[in-house]
Amino acid sequence: MAQKRLDYKGQSFSLSYEILESQNLSAPTLVILHGWGASRTLMKQSFGGLFKNFKHCYVDMPGFGNSPTPPFALNTYDYAEILKIFLGQLSLIPSHCSIMGHSFGGKVATLLEPKELILLSSAGIQVPKSFKVQCKIALAKSLNRFVPRLSRIFKQFLRSKDVENMDEVMYQTFKNVVDEDFSSIFAEFKSPCYIFWGERDLATPLKSGEKIHALIPNSKFFVLGGDHFFFLKGAKEIEKLYLNIKK
Repeated sequence: MAQKRLDYKGQSFSLSYEILESQNLSAPTLVILHGWGASRTLMKQSFGGLFKNFKHCYVDMPGFGNSPTPPFALNTYDYAEILKIFLGQLSLIPSHCSIMGHSFGGKVATLLEPKELILLSSAGIQVPKSFKVQCKIALAKSLNRFVPRLSRIFKQFLRSKDVENMDEVMYQTFKNVVDEDFSSIFAEFKSPCYIFWGERDLATPLKSGEKIHALIPNSKFFVLGGDHFFFLKGAKEIEKLYLNIKK
């Protein structure tokens, strides 16, 4: 594990990362980004022994894994800018790299405008909220407006499970990124894109993957067995499908 310190918007950030070298010294770089609440460890566990024609770069994005909580709440565009600075410190140019991103990491990867994009059940398509979630949002707004003290007491109960035990900065960051609509961003992406999806994904439904595929002109779409974390068991199949395209 290594650490890089960088400055962004006048504040200091520290990012934890790991490089896996290829036996081919001239191998291109594959940057692999985790999803919300995960870390580089999960991604290395899945892909560390695969894609051997690449040098791998795994990074804990700010607030995850071994990278400290950011000094202020971020949005996905902030994450992308921070990653650009980080990659620059490693003498890596995103447009010369292949970048893989799972879920939230898929949005960050797309904004980096890589030479080649690999999306794993990417976030970025707005999905209608369930009735239960709509009720929780309505209750939170009512309490905050009419009974602020009670709102603070019930805040933890009303929060999404995705942000349980997270501090206020990361909670605000989650609120910033969770409902972003990346439809126009996907539509503007012109480089090759390979989209892989779990057929039983409930966090980012299969219809979201189909829409991203329709939006990105130069994309290919593959459905695999599994849920939102289908790649934990399906990493070899992802590699196989990717390599078949390259033949």
